[in-house]
Amino acid sequence: MNTSLVRHEPDRNLALELVRATEAAAMAAARWMGRGAKESADQAAVTALRLALGTIQMDGIVVIGEGEKDEAPMLYIGEEVGNGAEPKVDIAVDPIDGTRLLSNGMPNALSVVALAERGTMIVPAHIAYMEKIATGPEAADAIDIERPIAENLERVAKAKGKNVADLTVVILDRPRHADMIAEIRRAGARIKMITDGDVAGAVMAAMPDTGVDLLLGIGGAPEGVVSICALKSIGGNMQCRIWPRNDAEWQIVRDEGIDVTKVLGMNDLVRSDNVFFAATGITDGELLQGVHYAGDGATTESLVTRSLSGTVRRVKATHRLDKLARYAAVSFD
Repeated sequence: MNTSLVRHEPDRNLALELVRATEAAAMAAARWMGRGAKESADQAAVTALRLALGTIQMDGIVVIGEGEKDEAPMLYIGEEVGNGAEPKVDIAVDPIDGTRLLSNGMPNALSVVALAERGTMIVPAHIAYMEKIATGPEAADAIDIERPIAENLERVAKAKGKNVADLTVVILDRPRHADMIAEIRRAGARIKMITDGDVAGAVMAAMPDTGVDLLLGIGGAPEGVVSICALKSIGGNMQCRIWPRNDAEWQIVRDEGIDVTKVLGMNDLVRSDNVFFAATGITDGELLQGVHYAGDGATTESLVTRSLSGTVRRVKATHRLDKLARYAAVSFD
């Protein structure tokens, strides 16, 4: 008998339960698409997500959420979610990744939840941003955040069997990225600028058939950790470095002796190989179709991943809103 390979009986794929929560949040938020009411949209998504997470068999603690307790009434950092039963898990929530996108009726707004074993999600304390580079499985070993952008583009192109001119880089449209954008243009690659949606950008760079090859730029540190949860299943790679944005954060760096030159790999920020990720589209985009309404029903499309098995699912669902209204405490009207 070959004992070198240990096999396990199939156990619960929590992502298949988390997707019910992201579907609920997406449907609640999508009613606010293009209405210019970010706060109302966010509140609808938070309420729906919190109620749905409470039904899942888990002992969860929010490590990435809507803020500290005094600032957020629900899904705040440290809040316990789930029904309190095993397993003990860390949970990261982004009820709307791209609130401004949704408010303006723009593409790629998502509802996102990620989950890992307790104590394995590491979020840089009190530092809001990180420099990031991310790509998919084909070029996972090619990227190096310490190398110049042009060299990274050449390495990614070679790994993918393309020319640099064939590559598309997704980057947040921010003044801080002016030099990066100029370097990408000089190298000859194409650019897709996004106004928001840090998680969607990273996942698009890792997934096939999105037309995006690489994510570059400085974005939210919590969003980086959430993105890694997806990339651990998809097979891509992300590297990060702490990026203090102001004098207060530089003081934290000095006080705590943080090395801002240190490259943080995926295992530095998510120290588990059993990670779950679910995202449901709110508005249509390259990654997922948004919520569509028809009569008394709605359709959703979600991405559901588990790193332990490397399984990536697309889940298309049809929802009868009249039936949901009979038992769900969430309003989708």
